[in-house]
Amino acid sequence: MYSSSLADPPLVREPLHAPVAHLIRDGMIEGIHYGSVVVLDADGQVQLQIGDIEAAFYPRSALKPVQAVAMLRAGLPLDGELLSLAAASHSGEERHLAGTRRILELAGLTEGDLRNVPDLPFDPVVRDTWVCEGRPPSRLAQNCSGKHAAMLYACRLNGWSLDDYLDPGHPLQQAIAEIVEDLTGQRIARVTVDGCGAPLFSVSLHGLARAVSRIVTAAPGTPEARVADAMREHAEMASGAGRDVAALMRAVPGLLAKDGFEGVQVAALPDGRAVAVKIADGASRARVPVAAAALARAGVDPGLLTEFAGEPLLGGGEPVGCVRPVRALDPVLPLPACA
Repeated sequence: MYSSSLADPPLVREPLHAPVAHLIRDGMIEGIHYGSVVVLDADGQVQLQIGDIEAAFYPRSALKPVQAVAMLRAGLPLDGELLSLAAASHSGEERHLAGTRRILELAGLTEGDLRNVPDLPFDPVVRDTWVCEGRPPSRLAQNCSGKHAAMLYACRLNGWSLDDYLDPGHPLQQAIAEIVEDLTGQRIARVTVDGCGAPLFSVSLHGLARAVSRIVTAAPGTPEARVADAMREHAEMASGAGRDVAALMRAVPGLLAKDGFEGVQVAALPDGRAVAVKIADGASRARVPVAAAALARAGVDPGLLTEFAGEPLLGGGEPVGCVRPVRALDPVLPLPACA
């Protein structure tokens, strides 16, 4: 346990987001992405904050590393690729499906035991191939299936019931909630249902950054360190080929990164420096360059982050602009050509 006393839950309120990125077309601001950003130094102190880092929000899949830590603390015996998959929002590639089947086999279970929603693969190329082959949505292909298989495995090992493993009152979900509070350092504000059907715990952006910082700085061999090692060493298993979050971990030595739907990104360096981003409108086109700018503010060499400056804005098929982090956030990264 990181603390015997937890902070009160963050307030549930309308977040006081601020501009974090501009949509530039031909040198003029065409649109503004609002959001919130926090950068923590190696001592866990707030180095930079923009917007509202203390309001309650839903971290979505960016919380999966924390959930994986909780499952390891509950006895889940996974490491390497399969542990990375347990913390994944995967693309639905064959390696992801095979890995999920393997976790289920280790638990003596099958795809029929999963309770996540059936879906098509997340990756658009993989999804198009799937559809062309006439394959229907499946629980195995849904991007959270690795997490759900690991949840079932943890339940089987502990003798907990399987049919209701997604109930917030289930022993597994209670154990996960306890670790969410332990790593974030604050009580959960609200519990709802995530897109996959699993409980989703509301914390603050500050708390999320604190949690991932604690994961990367944990002692070797601990559940936290095992999750960090697995995700960094098998980045594509935690995401997929061509995914920006995997590329980010490959580009920055020692970085642990996890994305989440609705514009959430969290990342941390081995010494505990961490960033967390929430784009208010959920746009990934702003999430990536804003996260890169935040990492530069945390001290990452800007030269390692140039490929994450964002995709160009096109006009007539030609680049005419870009999405650029606000200058308050991005004084160290080279400004995109649209400046």
